[in-house]
Amino acid sequence: MLSKPFSLALTAIAVVTIAPALYAQDIKHTVATQPWNTDSLGDHRVVLTVAGNAPVAKAHIEWRRRDNNPSAKRIIIEDATTKRRILNAAAANVSRESGDIFFEPVSGKGTYYVYYLPSKNEGRNNYPKGVYLKADTTASQLWLDKVKAGGAIAATVKEIQAVDTFNAFTPMEIIATAAETKKIAATNAGKAFVLFPEDRTMPIRMQHDLPYRWIKNNAGNTFSGTAKRGENYAWQIGVFALQDLQNVQVRFSDLKSNGGVIAAKDITCINTNGVTYDAKPFAKTVNVHQQDIQALWNVIAVAESAKPGIYTGKATVTANGQSTDINVRLTVQNEIAKDGGINEPWLQTRLPWLNSTLAQENTVVAPYTPLEVKDNVISLLGRKVEVNKDGLPKQIQTFFTPEMTAYADTATNLLYEGIHFHFVKASNGKDVKWTKSDMQFTKKEAGTVAWKAVNSTDSLQMDVDGSLEFDGFAKFTIKVTALEDIAFKDVTFHFAFMPAIANYMMGLGQKGGLRPEQVDWKWNVKEKNQDAVWIGDVNAGLYYQLYDEHYTRPLNTNFYLQKPLVEPASWSNGGKGGITVGIKGKSMLANNYTGPRAMKKGDVLYYNFSLLITPFHILNTDFQWSNRFYHKYNNLDTIAATGATVVNIHHATPINPWINYPFIEYKKMKAYIDEAHRKGLKVKIYNTVRELSNHAYELPALRSLEHEVYSPGKGGGYRWLQEHLDSDYIAAWFVPEIKDAAIINSGMNRWHNYYVEGMNWLTKNIGIDGIYLDDVAFDRVTMKRIKRVLTQDGHPGIIDLHSANQYNKSDGFNNSAILYLEHFPYLNRLWFGEYFDYENNGPDFFLTEVSGIPFGLMGEMLQNGGNPWRGMIYGMTNRLGWTDVNDPRPLWEVWKRFGIEGSQLIGYWSPNCPVKTNNSKVLATVYKNNGKLLIALASWAAEDTNVQLQIDWAKLGVAPATTKIIAPAIKGFQEGKTFDLGENIPVTKGKGWLLELTVPNLLKDKRIMK
Repeated sequence: MLSKPFSLALTAIAVVTIAPALYAQDIKHTVATQPWNTDSLGDHRVVLTVAGNAPVAKAHIEWRRRDNNPSAKRIIIEDATTKRRILNAAAANVSRESGDIFFEPVSGKGTYYVYYLPSKNEGRNNYPKGVYLKADTTASQLWLDKVKAGGAIAATVKEIQAVDTFNAFTPMEIIATAAETKKIAATNAGKAFVLFPEDRTMPIRMQHDLPYRWIKNNAGNTFSGTAKRGENYAWQIGVFALQDLQNVQVRFSDLKSNGGVIAAKDITCINTNGVTYDAKPFAKTVNVHQQDIQALWNVIAVAESAKPGIYTGKATVTANGQSTDINVRLTVQNEIAKDGGINEPWLQTRLPWLNSTLAQENTVVAPYTPLEVKDNVISLLGRKVEVNKDGLPKQIQTFFTPEMTAYADTATNLLYEGIHFHFVKASNGKDVKWTKSDMQFTKKEAGTVAWKAVNSTDSLQMDVDGSLEFDGFAKFTIKVTALEDIAFKDVTFHFAFMPAIANYMMGLGQKGGLRPEQVDWKWNVKEKNQDAVWIGDVNAGLYYQLYDEHYTRPLNTNFYLQKPLVEPASWSNGGKGGITVGIKGKSMLANNYTGPRAMKKGDVLYYNFSLLITPFHILNTDFQWSNRFYHKYNNLDTIAATGATVVNIHHATPINPWINYPFIEYKKMKAYIDEAHRKGLKVKIYNTVRELSNHAYELPALRSLEHEVYSPGKGGGYRWLQEHLDSDYIAAWFVPEIKDAAIINSGMNRWHNYYVEGMNWLTKNIGIDGIYLDDVAFDRVTMKRIKRVLTQDGHPGIIDLHSANQYNKSDGFNNSAILYLEHFPYLNRLWFGEYFDYENNGPDFFLTEVSGIPFGLMGEMLQNGGNPWRGMIYGMTNRLGWTDVNDPRPLWEVWKRFGIEGSQLIGYWSPNCPVKTNNSKVLATVYKNNGKLLIALASWAAEDTNVQLQIDWAKLGVAPATTKIIAPAIKGFQEGKTFDLGENIPVTKGKGWLLELTVPNLLKDKRIMK
């Protein structure tokens, strides 16, 4: 590009050329047959031809670009013959509409390329930052003088090329000129808006520019389309705002033909009406800024029984007191579309999925059991909740053995006293005394029990609405209304735990582990994703979360700071509130306080909270041993030979290339899964909703929903996003090898309905055996729904969750297990994860944050291949396929030889563990199978040490025996060795042993194995 002074000189040259209006070009847009280096030249070029020889050639290019500030971007001209950049080149009059290009045609007659969007990456590999190269000056002054002298020969614009179809600008991205746009406005003077009906194959992609296609075709009042019987037929209305529009609405008449009717109720607009992810119908207000374009996506549900023929009717758009009709003419063919045509998603046939209510009914999911109510006590799998008269829990009990492998007959009480509030008056420092109405049950179903209670005083009323679900999730809406002006010294909310079960803690800025003697925490939602805590033991615990009526799930996994928690006005009280945890009297008290506050008569505050009662179920140890994961796309015979039984297919693979959109290469995926099933393997796929690939067919339609599905943001990221989305998004994960660029989902929205339907389709039609979740951006409502569809008709429905450690600034210093605990009831395995330090954290951290055992789960390790010795204390190994470090196959062989399937796991945390060492820093977990023990030792000692086994023969139920301790040779884990009972066993720092011990007459403990 030229420097500014020379650009002005070229403007003078341009004045003597033919008037711009006579240059009107309909330039052909094509896809190149041969690729070029897009990382240095960009994805777009103009192809010029020169018919003669001259020192200067000139082209006027009406490129109609959608990018802003094109004059600031570099233009690179290349000789097609030599593939070399032409340095003697310059540009003038560069705008979004057109530009004049001057260059030296060094090869004379021939073809030349103009690359007009070259960029470079100034970001990270997976989080690129595409920066467009700035205009530069490379021409010699001698050549520039020739340009000034005039006499340039004409270079003809042949076409505008994209490197491939996906990068090409569609006809809906070729802009109208300012003059053309003004003409549309002038022609429609006095109108609030102009309508442009558009076909589903031409998704509206620009919000701030009219497409040139509409200029050529003119605004019309008729839409014509052709649909199959049974098809979800999508079409668009483009609304061009000639003034700021408020509350744009569209209504439909019946579509009628001779003898047939498509009722208006079967025609919907996804932009104005819908169903939330949790099954609540809603109407949406659509406002449009002046000069902007709003796409209205409409879907006609053509019944399979519809008679073939031509159906006509109207769509009426209203805004600002004006209305305009579109005549709709739909030809219905005789052919029937299967399942609404959803096998052709490029035709937008899956848009109705956005409003799906599939699997919303709260039916009980295995292994859970129906809720039972007796008096004020609700029983659920392994737990009981007693509800007090005030509507709050009076007692919570669990029924799990310390080993977590069986249900217990004896209850473990969690609470020292019932959960309760203290409203302390500022006037006298005394508690408000409540009059309690008897709690009343309002719902008694297998999946949900709900109740309500009203508590009152002269100055306050507290309405309590509570519910408990079959998995142990309880939700409480606490509405406090001031009946008169009142001031409080403090409002506190007390969880008084039994000290015996309050051994561990996780959350409120505390890494998982042994509970500190004292915790003092304050609200700080701008920086910290902290509003919940778990306190408990391995077989009895309670998670609680505090929020108000404005709660919205924040973004997570690198993006918390861009959409943090909403500070709860009740609990935080402008930063005065907080939580203290510590022993008080005979209880371990979690004191949730608000500090001083006042309420005026009529004021309402919501002190809402939710609970998760843990564990959710007993450990399924045999699932852990028999389902051995291979986390890599590979030849299936190769995988089967490893001993793995479950294949995890990540994204960026040939059968699942596009992140969180596994619907494009579905035929390849099905073929692979069918073959896997024939070989006795299961296949799970990567699919979540935190971000969505730019390859999603529905992307333009989803963008038309404003910020409902995609989060607002500054844009940027990979160049495709900038060139095709302009701005107002958050760039997410990028795969450089296949150039898959994703953008961040906004959180809880209708895309989750689509996600559930997508899982249903993948299960029924492709045969997936489950999913691999790479962090989660949805809540338990969606998790329950996908578990239901994944396990339908006997499908395995395996779900494993991976999380990178969320305890960092970008993630708001949260714990992965706290963040995702609401999902744990429906998971089969954990994989925690990147940045989890297995070397410098103690066993209490392993137990609470990594293993999953206190919640009824088991896991695997990831970071640096994990620590296999410490992992075996919890039944964990590294995951095969992801890394070559700490290959788990040698351990799998030991499992097989020992017969670990059917064995009883007795962890070091259980008082019933029959083996310990004489060093408290070297822990022992026992796997018992008939007459054999497999003993896992792992050291947290500060240095190498020697230990002796301490075997409690009485706990094994046999007399002391004389036997050898065998350490089998395990590649990469330990050398083979034999020890005598009582002999010192050397243990290397950070490592351990797997020891085999045969004990005569040792039988399974049938009670524990029940």
